[in-house]
Amino acid sequence: MVPLLLVLLLVLILFGAGFAMKILWWVALAVLVLWLVGFVARPKGSSGRWYRW
Repeated sequence: MVPLLLVLLLVLILFGAGFAMKILWWVALAVLVLWLVGFVARPKGSSGRWYRW
């Protein structure tokens, strides 16, 4: 019974990590798109940076 529970726990951990990694990839893609849009649509009269930091 204990090995079966350990295998099920391992499957749950791996599924959770895979799901989290998929969400992180989508978040990284959205940040990249926002950065590219901000880079293209920056104001012409400023120093070239559209972000404050």
